[in-house]
Parts: sequence; structure tokens; C-alpha cells
Amino acid sequence: MSRFRHYVFALGPLAAAALWGGMYVVSKWSFSLVPPVTLGFFRVALGAAALWLWLGLTGSRSRPSREDWPALVGLGGWVTVTIVAQFLGTELTNASQGSLLTVLTPVFVVVLGAAVRGERVTRTKTAGIALAAVGTAVVVAGQYDPGTVAVGNAAGVGLLVVASLAWAGYTVWGVRVVRRYSALTAATYSTVAATPMLGLLSLGELWYLGRGLATIPLGASSLFAIAYLGLASTAAAWYLWYKGLEYVPAGTVAVFYFLQPVVGTALAAALLGEQVGAWFVAGSLTIGVGVWVVSRGRADQNGRQPRDRSGLRE
Repeated sequence: MSRFRHYVFALGPLAAAALWGGMYVVSKWSFSLVPPVTLGFFRVALGAAALWLWLGLTGSRSRPSREDWPALVGLGGWVTVTIVAQFLGTELTNASQGSLLTVLTPVFVVVLGAAVRGERVTRTKTAGIALAAVGTAVVVAGQYDPGTVAVGNAAGVGLLVVASLAWAGYTVWGVRVVRRYSALTAATYSTVAATPMLGLLSLGELWYLGRGLATIPLGASSLFAIAYLGLASTAAAWYLWYKGLEYVPAGTVAVFYFLQPVVGTALAAALLGEQVGAWFVAGSLTIGVGVWVVSRGRADQNGRQPRDRSGLRE
């Protein structure tokens, strides 16, 4: 593969962060129509169907070996915890809390990557992540009243922390499957595995709320929200996130997560007319410098394994 294509694919997580930029706004708005766990089930079910179709159209629907099924089911478990904790946490908190707590995901990925895969935590990577975290805080502080960050439901904040940790688990434990097969195969089978788990939790939620599927309004607004969450922020974004893992260490991929609140704020300004000021520009530039510092750091060598039979690193 040419060096140019290598860098293009390595930037897949950047595109994923862009697609996730509007996710919190869409999901928060949708909870008035669809309960959070049920919305998560619809999102993942649609994303799984789209990924399965995509995998078939590419002619690469190779069944993973039996020894890898437990790993894929485990990834589906990480997905389930992420979606449930993220959507319930988003419902109980506000946009500023959700945006600020995204900084925990890259930190968790770096820690888990070092503990599980032996990825080196270099000074360069640490400095870049710190810069990006500071930039995220500046962006959020410039758009919201900092006093509201500490106000809200403590359970919601805790759930968002759990969601960040679970997505870090999905990232780090997915590396082996991604490099053994492909990003598309790993994203597809893990999403398919998560669908029945979320389906059962959705039934429990509807039972607890005393509602049935017939009570959920499937009008144009809710269908648009489900389509965006399922096709854009799940099928496309999860594939692009895993695509980056084919080429760079998990800790390097994770730094792109810091761009999510920047993209979300920029979209709000472009589409909703929200104002952005000097804080947004300064924070965005700081995040950009942090991402550049991490991307310029030397590639991790300790976490790489010999090539397997598919020609990809495990």
C-alpha cells in the first residue's frame, strides 16, 4: 500500500469523530420520542444491518474462526454497555457535561492499551493528549457556562464515565480482531452480536415504563434520528474508527476523539446559528496541535505482533 493511502486510512477516526459530532444533539432531542435504551437498540440494529449488507457487497463475508467468536461476542458486550450508559447518561445530563467527559475516552484507551497490549506511553504521546484535553476543556468552557458542568445528575455523570471506559475497551480489545481480519469484519460481527443484547434490554425498558412498541411514534423526525444514528454514527463511524486501528496503535487512534466536541460545536454554529468565539478558535487550535504531536510521535513497536495467516498483524 502506498504511503498516501496508509495515511488516508489512518485518518479514518477523524471522519468518525466528525460523524459523532452531532450525535449527542440528535440523541438528546430524540429521547422525547423514543426511550434511550430502545433508541440505542434501533440504532445498533440498523447499523448492524447496514454493515452486514456492506460486508456482503464487498464479497468479503468470511466467517471468523470459532476461536474468535468469544472475542466478537465480548466486543458486542462492550458495545452494549457503551450505548446503554451513553444514552442514559446523556438523558440525565446536559451537553456541556457530555462534551467534557469525552476527554476520558482517549485517557482510558492509552491506559488500557499500555496494560493490555503493551503499547508504549511515550512523553510525546502524553504531551499531545494533554494538549488535546486542555483544548477540549477550552472549547466547552467557551460554549457553555462552566458552572453548569458541575451541576446535574451525578448518576448521569457516572454513566458517561462508564460509557467512556466501555468504548475504550471496545477499541483496545478490538485491535486483535481488526488486524486478524479487517475493520469491516470486526465492526460488523461485533455490532451484530450487540443487537440481541440491546433488544432484551429494550424490552425491559419498555416493560418498566409501561409502554409497548406501538406507543413509539415513528414519524419523520424519529425515523430521521434513527437513520442518522444507525447509518452515520454507527455503521460508518464504527467502521472508520476500527479502520484506523489497522494502521496505528490504539492510543494514537484515540486522540482523534478529542475532535468530537469541536465538530459538534462547528455544526451547531453552521446549522443552528449558534455563536462561536475566540475560545472556540483557541481550543480548536490547541486540540489540533495535540493531535499533530501525537501523530508525529514514533509508532509503537512493543504492541505489534507477528503477521498472521491473513497477512495482517494480530
